[in-house]
Amino acid sequence: MIRTTSLTKRFGRIIAVDDLDLEVREGDIFGFLGANGSGKTTTVRMLLGLVLPTSGSVQLLDRPMPSAAHDVLPQVGALVEGPSAYGQLSGRVNLGLLDAAGPHGSGRRRDRKRRTEEALDRVGLGGVDDRPVRAYSLGMRQRLGLAAAIMRTPRLLVLDEPTNGLDPQGIQEIRTLIRELHAGGTTVLLLSHQLAEVEQLCGRVGVLDRGRLVLQGEMSDLCGPTGRVDLRTPDVERARALLDGQVEAVASQGLLVRHPRPAELNAMLVQGGVRVDALTPEVRTLEDAVLAATSAGTDRIERS
Repeated sequence: MIRTTSLTKRFGRIIAVDDLDLEVREGDIFGFLGANGSGKTTTVRMLLGLVLPTSGSVQLLDRPMPSAAHDVLPQVGALVEGPSAYGQLSGRVNLGLLDAAGPHGSGRRRDRKRRTEEALDRVGLGGVDDRPVRAYSLGMRQRLGLAAAIMRTPRLLVLDEPTNGLDPQGIQEIRTLIRELHAGGTTVLLLSHQLAEVEQLCGRVGVLDRGRLVLQGEMSDLCGPTGRVDLRTPDVERARALLDGQVEAVASQGLLVRHPRPAELNAMLVQGGVRVDALTPEVRTLEDAVLAATSAGTDRIERS
């Protein structure tokens, strides 16, 4: 669905994207992560043919970009760098103009109106009035941008922070919509800073750090049990002696133990006379995986 080979983009001396080999498979909800300035948006702009790479290649829907843009882009929906619209026009008029300019533009006006209303309903704007878009809240503009992205029932949907500006209820609605679109056959490339959101939605992830892809793989491989167990017991020294060679850290009320089978560990401890208050398998989160893979760079500016 998406494949880049040695994709590189330089702006003068600055390397924004560095030798990127990205793979998004058909049917993925793929989380594309990275700090501000890591190169995510530049990568997406190259995918969509909005920016030419310095070197390397892009294939989108198994076609070379940007040479196949005319055939490929009508099958792609995108909400990148915030929603765009004519501020003096209503949301309905904006969507109508977009649809008229698209592959269905020569169809009947009644069909275009139906597509507009269906898209508004799906993003929670079905009851919006005729106020101009410039009077919309941030959340309403975000919903309108998402409506524009899904109106053509895309094979590929590229979303950059789609829940930005939404309240918790709105965030949940958009997550549900993404899952529905995916279930209907749409592949999703999701750019987000919200690691919890990506962990809930995505089956595969890629992480950019200063233009380089430092992590790419299945969520199930990146997150999950670490093989270590947090043992809470009043018998710390007894447990430590019993588990000699398996203890990786010691605290006043417990131990961090390397053991792949917690049930067997619990039986061993009880048989050895160790009182077990709690035995909790350690789980690696997406945040743990991202922090381990990325550099210590930050956008903080300390007072000198």
